Amino acid sequence: MSDFEKTNLLNLNRSGLESYFIGIGEKSFRAKQLMQWVHQRGVTDFEKMTDMSKSLREKLQAKACIDLPNVDVIQKSKDGTRKWLLNVDGTENSVECVLIPEKMRTTLCISSQVGCTLNCTFCSTAKQGFNRNLTTAEIIAQLHLAHHSLLQEGNERGITNVVMMGMGEPLMNFDAVIAAVDMMCDDYAYALSKRRVTISTAGVVPAMEKMSQVTDVSLAVSLHAPNDAIRDEIVPINRKYPIHQLLAACHSYIDGYKSRKITFEYVMLKGINDSLENAKELAKLISDIPCKLNLIPFNPYPHAIYECSDKETIDRFRAYVSSKGIITVTRRARGEDIDAACGQLAGQFKDRSRRSQKYQLSLQDIGGLKNAH
Repeated sequence: MSDFEKTNLLNLNRSGLESYFIGIGEKSFRAKQLMQWVHQRGVTDFEKMTDMSKSLREKLQAKACIDLPNVDVIQKSKDGTRKWLLNVDGTENSVECVLIPEKMRTTLCISSQVGCTLNCTFCSTAKQGFNRNLTTAEIIAQLHLAHHSLLQEGNERGITNVVMMGMGEPLMNFDAVIAAVDMMCDDYAYALSKRRVTISTAGVVPAMEKMSQVTDVSLAVSLHAPNDAIRDEIVPINRKYPIHQLLAACHSYIDGYKSRKITFEYVMLKGINDSLENAKELAKLISDIPCKLNLIPFNPYPHAIYECSDKETIDRFRAYVSSKGIITVTRRARGEDIDAACGQLAGQFKDRSRRSQKYQLSLQDIGGLKNAH
């Protein structure tokens, strides 16, 4: 059997592995053993999995593989942030993941798609278009790589937090993301607390409702606007699932969980969504939802059509919303010098959506207008 026909066991969470081992005539407890070898010890060579019989190791060698992506580029920021460009399938498809070290935790920002199916107007990834969903293996491999890189460097803590906020809309790749999240929280893999794993969404309402039935990890919502008029323009999925539907799904997700909060993300765009009136609208909009509000200063990228709100405006906005009893923080940009900040991830891939081509044509039109004047 050739390599491309082998089963990549990184695609399988514990229940999937148990079914796999039963299917090849082995006991289901082998799933736990393999997970510990791969995810906890970082071992991907079946021959080194010494608590498995030689016959089983030979069987796995013939039928299965642990296939990790190749690292194309590693960049390190002056603030300690680290970004990997990973080739995920041996073609031209590469995605980015970002490690953000802090004193009390180390967070990994993970991608879920090659590009993004959505088209938020302030996001660099969106301008690149979309190629395909990542597999479960390609998602969990990002954590495997970063976690074991830290351990090999002598960092005993490794990755403590994961945010699904990299390239892509996680809930448009639902099954693969949920399977990967299961592994992140599994005691035989990375054993992360569910409070330390966050899935972010721009508002795919049906998937949010489905998510509440299969997991209880943390939920972040990219809100970015206090009303439908603004959100329709900067987060186009709002035209399909407007704010009242989105907030109803947020209520449903935390219903029955006293300690659960929604994290709302709000990018600060100069003259677009940053006025005091916008702050008043926003505070009223989310006042009845247990939540935390992250204000994100807009991170520029080439040919961006927006500017970041100035510090005074952001401070005034934060002060007003905080005064209404809503926990509000301004997120500090990390990794700007390596384009690793929020909204800057781009990767490398062929755009099947042709969105990037349309974007380049629009830039040419703008350039032509400027030259004409």
